Amino acid sequence: MIVIGNCGEIKKMLKRAENKDITRIEDYYKFVADNTENMDKYGRWVYGQHPTDNMIESYIADGNMFFAEEDETIIAAAAVTFFQNDDYHCVKWNVEAKDDEVAVIHILCIHPNKQGCGLAKKIVNEIIDIAKTKCMKAVRLDALSCNTPAHSLYEGLGFIKCGICNWYASNTGNIDFYLYELTLQ
Repeated sequence: MIVIGNCGEIKKMLKRAENKDITRIEDYYKFVADNTENMDKYGRWVYGQHPTDNMIESYIADGNMFFAEEDETIIAAAAVTFFQNDDYHCVKWNVEAKDDEVAVIHILCIHPNKQGCGLAKKIVNEIIDIAKTKCMKAVRLDALSCNTPAHSLYEGLGFIKCGICNWYASNTGNIDFYLYELTLQ
């Protein structure tokens, strides 16, 4: 678990979500989607379209959902899969890796009151450490082409934009996604 005080330092690790956390995590994502400034401009999440209850429940059931909390309030969450789907075959990556040799970050979100404190960087670094312990060759992710705050975050952490794919999502329609990679080996 992470404990953050006044945008302070990480004192503990991310916590893996369990079935008992489903309602809290779903409520957290709904809150973030509804209360994050400029969500309609950058992330464009509409809870129920993206992300969905089924998506979150599946990540939790598979052991791929992580969260951080402060005073029993969730302040950050992300799903991390230790494989990539066929969708990720649309670009030339810098690292040659089988689908099960990469970690992929999904639905990373930070509590609106904790944004701008460097918490997202700390969470992504924790995820990178988890991927390293699983001997992954790379960490990959996608971000909407309009999500410039996410681009700055990932590029600032050393992720390289490897390509652009045009995908359909129910909350956006067809839109370009930037695909990022951080080499681990």
